[in-house]
Amino acid sequence: MVDSQKNSINYNMENEKTHKVVLFNDDKHDFLYVIACLVKFCKHDPLQAEQCAIIAHSKGSVDVASGSFMDMFEINNSLEDMQMISELTEYA
Repeated sequence: MVDSQKNSINYNMENEKTHKVVLFNDDKHDFLYVIACLVKFCKHDPLQAEQCAIIAHSKGSVDVASGSFMDMFEINNSLEDMQMISELTEYA
């Protein structure tokens, strides 16, 4: 395989949406805290973060981000560091 093809394949694999972060509802964080975390770590705008917080509260969980494994690993760890309940799963 030509080196440029190899680099192209690696680049595409790194940027594919292979994983997602799921945020679960909990009873210890208020909406403003959840919204602030989603804005900071998931790069949501405030309205999108608010909608995700409402969905997680009413349905129990919501997908908050999708992307490469490493990007989602970082987001999931950041949310867990803030004591939020989240999970990194394969994107289906």
